Amino acid sequence: MRTPLCLLGGPGVRDRAAHGHDADRFAELGSVTKVFTGTVLTRLDRAGTVALDAPLEEYLEEVPRGTGITLRHLAEHTSGLPRLAPVPPGPPGDPYGAFDEQALRQSLRDLGRLRTGRLGEELYSNLGYAILGHALTTATGLPYQRLVDEHVLRPLGLEAGAVTAVPPEGRRLVPRDLFGRPRLWTLTGPVLPAGGLWSTCRTMADVLVGLLVDRRLGPPAPTWRRGRSVLWHNGATAGSSVVAAAHDDGRWLLLHRLGRPARTDRLARRILAAAPPHGGS
Repeated sequence: MRTPLCLLGGPGVRDRAAHGHDADRFAELGSVTKVFTGTVLTRLDRAGTVALDAPLEEYLEEVPRGTGITLRHLAEHTSGLPRLAPVPPGPPGDPYGAFDEQALRQSLRDLGRLRTGRLGEELYSNLGYAILGHALTTATGLPYQRLVDEHVLRPLGLEAGAVTAVPPEGRRLVPRDLFGRPRLWTLTGPVLPAGGLWSTCRTMADVLVGLLVDRRLGPPAPTWRRGRSVLWHNGATAGSSVVAAAHDDGRWLLLHRLGRPARTDRLARRILAAAPPHGGS
């Protein structure tokens, strides 16, 4: 059986859904969720609600003073925090199953001792984004979904809940094991701001164009990864993988597959490189 694939793109990229995919079914975004968290952060910073360079302990009382970690460090993966919180193993095949509210708060109290890298050194951290999301919900008193709705979706002209942690059961596209059971990680707890959102490909393509091509919400959030003339982010969960990318010349693509993330990344690079520059034929 061939892997379900959804590809939506800008100039030179032909939209298609193949092998059982559907551009209007919800798929896991994995770490592309971080783009929403980072965008909320930048908009709250511009509004004066939080400050990118404020120390984390200004927003979270559990954090020891003097760590030097700011909201910007968390957004740019330069806090020195590890990829995952040091919690006991969760259920088999579910790396975030044991990362609950208690584990998050213990991580906050131990923040100074948890660092595995130097402050300012880039070290990709899902834990850092879980903490960042917690800081934003604490500072505003609003749940994470409402922050996404009010600061990303509605300003882009999209419906509240169009990107969500709890999509309709009948509209989900999920990977399954040999017995037909869904293969999903637990991403609705504290790790949600790091990787727990779902979206249809069509909605996520609208978000991508709004944020990176039209720049309707201002300069892109520091979450986006920069390659040679390309801003991008990828995400992967238990068998689901996605790449969102935009070239400086206006080309863009949104690619989702139920398959290995390395192959999805390679395919996205190949498609974007082969597409003609904006205005080409």
